[in-house]
Amino acid sequence: VLHTYILYYGFIALVQVYMVYEFDVYKRGYPNFSWCYKNICGYSIDIAIGNCLDRFARVIGLSNDPSPGYNIEQEAKKTGAKFVELPYVVKGMDVSFSGILTYVEQEARKKLTKGLVTKADLCFSLQETLFAMLVEITERAMAHCGQNQVLIVGGVGCNKRLQKMMAEMVKQRGGSLCAMDHRYCIDNGAMIAQAGIFALQHGEITKIEDTWCTQRFRTDQVKAIWRPATVEY
Repeated sequence: VLHTYILYYGFIALVQVYMVYEFDVYKRGYPNFSWCYKNICGYSIDIAIGNCLDRFARVIGLSNDPSPGYNIEQEAKKTGAKFVELPYVVKGMDVSFSGILTYVEQEARKKLTKGLVTKADLCFSLQETLFAMLVEITERAMAHCGQNQVLIVGGVGCNKRLQKMMAEMVKQRGGSLCAMDHRYCIDNGAMIAQAGIFALQHGEITKIEDTWCTQRFRTDQVKAIWRPATVEY
């Protein structure tokens, strides 16, 4: 299974505590572990996609209830929303969101007040651009790794438009897509707790006074002792 993780500022089931990047593709297997470490195929080189959407929502005055990303999604569905061309930044298997965010923020401030664009236009355009980038690198990863299954998780993964775009690409390749709903994507508490359960079951115990938080903790730095190691490269 090729796992495509689209994160909302930290995500990962079974392994992660807090992520700096939001898009991971794991290659070879379910997933393949090289001496119990995951292999990352691609990620964001700057900010998380969830962070990008949240910050944009604040700029155009969307509510945080129930979440900025959800409100962007609803705004983008409005009838008559027009596409505004935005920067498209894919670098190999990696993506970049900070430049897009800066550009769309400037467009929002200038053109919204003049009535040249609507909130729906900007929400629709931002979604289409960001999600197209994710679909592109996922398809490239599928081809590179010889996989035909994609799993989307994380807060942004709840977005129905993203799921539809990804599903269309995967279907064209003769594959299958699995996506979670908001019950399993929004809060990472359950995932972190499950990682702790696995660690405890395998004898990994850390005293509370020896624990700490690493905000920029990469998934491929975590030794997943609960999965058998492979040595395939």
